[in-house]
Amino acid sequence: MKRIYAFEERCLGCKLCEVYCKTAHSKSKNIIKANKYENIESAIFIEEVIEKKSIVYFALQCRHCKNPKCVKACISGAMYKGEDGIVRNNSEKCVSCLSCVLVCPFGAIKVGKDGQTISKCDLCVNYGTSLCVDHCPNDAIKLIEENDDCFTKGRL
Repeated sequence: MKRIYAFEERCLGCKLCEVYCKTAHSKSKNIIKANKYENIESAIFIEEVIEKKSIVYFALQCRHCKNPKCVKACISGAMYKGEDGIVRNNSEKCVSCLSCVLVCPFGAIKVGKDGQTISKCDLCVNYGTSLCVDHCPNDAIKLIEENDDCFTKGRL
């Protein structure tokens, strides 16, 4: 299964990943309408960390864990892992207990602006391509097959 990996040494904090995430999950699929007029939560967000007198940025999104704690913690069965390995949330089943938010070791599940819904990365499966990855100008986030040997060979 492919997963999104973040490379903080390349991230400028431009938030284009957030812009394109909102666009992919919008009704209009229009970059301006989605980000200016539609009230959409981005499932990916840029974290800013001050580290040794410098600022480090990195993209934070669902890691689609092999054994997702969010799925185990979900009392209603709204969080589930599909046969394709993608961890999803069925908003119709969600009872807003927010257990998934509490147990995610990466902090990648966010509470929506309404305090009731959750937002998490779904790898843009309904869109066909992960727009955050496709539009990152510095390759700070990549979609990589988890058994790819590029990590050990330094090809990233």
